[in-house]
Amino acid sequence: MATLVTEQGIVHYEAYGRGRPVLLLHGWLNSWALWRNTIEILGREFRTYAVDFLGFGDSDTQSANFSVTNFVSMVNQFMERMGIVRAPLIGHSMGGTVALSVAMRYPEKVVKVGVVGSPIQGSSLSPLLKIAAYRGWSDLAGASPMMYDLFQKGFKPFLRGYSHLLAKDGKALGDMLASDASKLSFGPFWESINTLRNTDLSSHLGEITLPVLGIYGKYDNIVDPKQHKVLKALIPAAKINYFEKSGHFPMLDEPERFHTCLRDFLINS
Repeated sequence: MATLVTEQGIVHYEAYGRGRPVLLLHGWLNSWALWRNTIEILGREFRTYAVDFLGFGDSDTQSANFSVTNFVSMVNQFMERMGIVRAPLIGHSMGGTVALSVAMRYPEKVVKVGVVGSPIQGSSLSPLLKIAAYRGWSDLAGASPMMYDLFQKGFKPFLRGYSHLLAKDGKALGDMLASDASKLSFGPFWESINTLRNTDLSSHLGEITLPVLGIYGKYDNIVDPKQHKVLKALIPAAKINYFEKSGHFPMLDEPERFHTCLRDFLINS
């Protein structure tokens, strides 16, 4: 297990392959494990880094800040301390929102950006995620140990059941989410989704001039798939791939097409 010390805390990552670097950023409730197959496939031609955001996976849970803005700073520090001068960023869901934000804030460090089912506007999140982002949950969890206990005990079974609505292989996704949730505390859970809900990249997204790829699944019930139209409207040169047989996890629903699409973007764009 590889780790790196940043100003915000200890960041865990997995690295594989040789060649030009590529950073893979996971979404909310996930970890680097989402990219397990992707790092093996891309690792044949690239040095791939799958990074755990602070509070997720095996990264530090003691950080005082689990906001999307802080994740942007974390990615910048990770690249600096790993000696990665410039690289493509590929992000799923929240990770794609972070990747686009890094490209706007640190354009000199980003070669290209790929987003997978990512919200450009936080208002595009599903009603369930909007409920999770409710500010009052944080106060309740802090004031009531029973509430926190309920969160810990009930969340994993819920994820296992709900996963069957999110991907074709609901069991595989449920096992992965339950494993990641077992390492998650309430702070990262709530603050990350709360700040994502209140994020809107619309006003500055048009400033991005580097190549952008958007992958969206037709049956995505986590992020409104019409966000691909928002991305295209704000970045007309963006390449959009609409996956007709996928939901929020096209890397699981249509893995062969997904990885071919990603590889072509990294090599040819």
